[in-house]
Amino acid sequence: MKYDVVLLDADGTLFDYDRAQAYALEKTYKHFRIPYNTAELKRFRLINDRIWLDYEQGKIDSKSLRTVRFEQLFAGRNLQVSSEDFSTVYLKHLGDAAFLIEGSEEACRYLSAKYRVAIITNGLTEVQLKRIGRSPLRDYIYEIVTSEEAGCSKPGAGIFDYAFRKIACSDKEKALIVGDSLSSDIQGGHNYGIDTCWYNPQGRVNGSGLKPRYEIRHLRELQVIL
Repeated sequence: MKYDVVLLDADGTLFDYDRAQAYALEKTYKHFRIPYNTAELKRFRLINDRIWLDYEQGKIDSKSLRTVRFEQLFAGRNLQVSSEDFSTVYLKHLGDAAFLIEGSEEACRYLSAKYRVAIITNGLTEVQLKRIGRSPLRDYIYEIVTSEEAGCSKPGAGIFDYAFRKIACSDKEKALIVGDSLSSDIQGGHNYGIDTCWYNPQGRVNGSGLKPRYEIRHLRELQVIL
């Protein structure tokens, strides 16, 4: 067996983040009696994606991330709600939204019988722990590593150092990371010197210059390569 440890990304790999995001945003708008439509979701996603990229690149910390995206979303609008209050309610609903990607439970069940399976995520700790705890994946996960806990995010080496200490793995050749993001999961694994598996369900073109060890379109393919 080549690997001892399989590191799995959470959002976009195991959990349907797009669905969870839409669910949480609509619930939060309704909570504060703000008119909601798909244009609001589209606008938020553009802002949120940009803020998360800043977080990956170390330009913003997790505390600021929580509120800055909503400050930008509501800039110039006369709404009687603070970004802090909105963020608190949004994160609560996001943590409730434990929507799994097809095949994730089966993949985790299969992998956990052969490897130590750890989740390594840039997602906020309170959200990820709640979501994982509400899902059947909790029975198959050996450790959970969040960027907030580690004090650094993917693709930085620090979160991988932290993860390897937490799971007591000292041999990089014995670890594989599986994730949907080229910029955080695959770039991070490449930089750290571990094998990578790009989960690419939409069949996107890889223009990053990175060459993952494996590429899959469905999580069931993990049972073939592992």
